[in-house]
Amino acid sequence: MSQSLRDARRYEEARERLISPQDRPAFHLSARVGWMNDPNGFSFHDGQYHLFYQYHPYDSHWGPMHWGHAVSPDLLRWRYLPAAMAPDMPYDQEGCFSGSAITLQDGRQLLMYTGVAEEIGPDGVPHKAQTQNLAFGDGTDYVKFGGNPVITATDLPAGGSRYDFRDPKLLQCEDGWRCIVANDQIGEGGRMLMYKSDDLTHWWLERVVAENRGRMGLMWECPDLFTLDGCEVLLASAQDMLPKGFEYHNGNGTFCLLGHRDDNGDYVWERDHALDYGIDFYAPQTVLTPDGRRVMIGWMQNWDTCNLHVKSTPWFGQMSLPRELSVRNGRLYQSPLRELEALRGPLVQYDNVEIENGEIGLPGIRGRMVDMEIEIEPAGGELFNRFAVRFAKDAEHHTGFSFRPRESVVKVDRKFSGSRRAIIHQRRAKVDHENGRLKLRLILDRFSVEAFINDGEKVMSATVGTDQSAQGISFFCDGKARFKIRAYALKV
Repeated sequence: MSQSLRDARRYEEARERLISPQDRPAFHLSARVGWMNDPNGFSFHDGQYHLFYQYHPYDSHWGPMHWGHAVSPDLLRWRYLPAAMAPDMPYDQEGCFSGSAITLQDGRQLLMYTGVAEEIGPDGVPHKAQTQNLAFGDGTDYVKFGGNPVITATDLPAGGSRYDFRDPKLLQCEDGWRCIVANDQIGEGGRMLMYKSDDLTHWWLERVVAENRGRMGLMWECPDLFTLDGCEVLLASAQDMLPKGFEYHNGNGTFCLLGHRDDNGDYVWERDHALDYGIDFYAPQTVLTPDGRRVMIGWMQNWDTCNLHVKSTPWFGQMSLPRELSVRNGRLYQSPLRELEALRGPLVQYDNVEIENGEIGLPGIRGRMVDMEIEIEPAGGELFNRFAVRFAKDAEHHTGFSFRPRESVVKVDRKFSGSRRAIIHQRRAKVDHENGRLKLRLILDRFSVEAFINDGEKVMSATVGTDQSAQGISFFCDGKARFKIRAYALKV
């Protein structure tokens, strides 16, 4: 073990003791200490789920990337393990960046990741070159492969940037191993490359899986590729996007491609759509559970709003709720992990609640750890103008989720959450509905909200920084509506 990794482990163990569990999310994984971004190595190994993450333990702001590490029996109750990797080799001296994990036949766990090292480019200016590397371990301790790096710029097709070449996703196939790696095709934007190997240490380029060519943002990163419900699915994150109606928004965002493979094995992409329509979601990865479910988790944060906290903040960054995926009606649907239902307390239920031109509360429905299922419809002869649920609420603050049936628009809005900065506070999405009827499931966990709309057809996620003393939940309508609600307090 290198001194760099030993120091990081000692530091995180000591600093973690200073953070109260009440000051963290209850069932969303957060940084053990310091900074967290992309999920890495999401996998099931030796009887438990492993999730690694981009990690800077020494500061709650981005810095030299380590790999943090946590394990869970159910994807909701997490236990921290010591940091898995530190930047301590010439090929990863600037950071151990994103990657994936698999279990080998001999029982070892293999990590594949991007190493970043500074080099002087042809222009005489320092650049950060990226290569793909391996580490082998027992689920706690890992040793970097002596033959690293295993994929370098010499393995790139023409026009590929050696400085944007990252995030390998390992796939075990019947005829060997594959990994999908993101790369910038200079002048064309991101693309996803598929490499093949017989022994995991020697790789060659097999095909281009997908190309941007100016369609969505610039560089693509964080790929995941799988077959689901008879459909080929590629998940990716795009930098510097321009908006497309209500589908994609400015800045960095996520998307999926849906399609099939032709007779030559090439991928034919037929449809695309956003993965999350809210404010905070990026760099998702998936795992196949032992019972055959495809489950996705992402970094619940936004790159444009992640550097506004003070340096003394003990931790920053959390993951989304794990989401079960399915393909229906030409879309990727997302449902809250079914294990969440085991955390539910007693049911509080109201049927046929009518509300007209005002705001109401309902006895027994309050808190910051709540699972609410709501069905909304008009009451009377015409559509209401707006229905809203407001939570994390006190006399001065609230965050809201609203539905405007006349425009077929839903919105998450945290401008009254207590923030004093001109950052992103609102996002909207188009929804399908039948004459004002909408199904909504809101899941709150101390510092976040995730809204699953129409059984997961669309999802909107946002972090919420309001003080935990703001426990109120209310319902508002402009016009006249009727709703029913099933609410559960959540306990871990």
